[in-house]
Amino acid sequence: MATPHINAEMGDFADTVLMPGDPLRAKYIADTYLENVRQVNDVRSMFGYTGTYKGRDISVMGHGMGIPSVSIYAKELITDFGVKSIIRVGSCGAVRDDVNVRDVVIGMGACTDSKVNRMRFNDHDFSAIADFDLTRHAVAAANAQNVPVKVGNIFSADLFYNPQTEMAELLKRYGIVGVEMEAAGLYGVAAEFGARALTICTVSDHILKGDSLSSADRQTTFNDMMTIALDTVLRDDADKA
Repeated sequence: MATPHINAEMGDFADTVLMPGDPLRAKYIADTYLENVRQVNDVRSMFGYTGTYKGRDISVMGHGMGIPSVSIYAKELITDFGVKSIIRVGSCGAVRDDVNVRDVVIGMGACTDSKVNRMRFNDHDFSAIADFDLTRHAVAAANAQNVPVKVGNIFSADLFYNPQTEMAELLKRYGIVGVEMEAAGLYGVAAEFGARALTICTVSDHILKGDSLSSADRQTTFNDMMTIALDTVLRDDADKA
């Protein structure tokens, strides 16, 4: 039945949901990549859709910005609508010299300045990691499409405008492949409620170099990331068969 944030019914969502931050990007993904699409959520204009990709049911829904927002939607999708896997498909910033705008990043793990996972884990450190099978299938999908990807630790920040300007250099020193605002929370929710999660991002800006995509480009130029994410779902199905 419907939740406070999702006005759908059990069965409206596929067992795998692709989640961008922007609900308009969710609509773009549904319109561009899926067939037989129907809208399944519009609460607070956080649009959700279910359709098929090469005959496979897949849903796509926005999750908003930040760990609190993604945590609400991910939790309800898992506990109230039977979703088993969530793949975040979003954008991130870069700090490393070898990561550039338009590169694809796969978040094998996610560190954070947020306290949400400590709240889950009795104030202890929690290693927020992606599902291994989804990760290896994403890497295989990227290799099959000859799309170079950076796989590693990403950083989920609570603040977009961080007053600690020295953080970018610190993240670079620790080899962080991407900076975004949701993955650590998503991985924590998935762990708590027994689901699987992965984050795949396109680099939209380089924090230290100053390179960036326009807002229009962020909306439409993520084809490599999307084909990797969709192929990941098919490869995961084949692996289970």
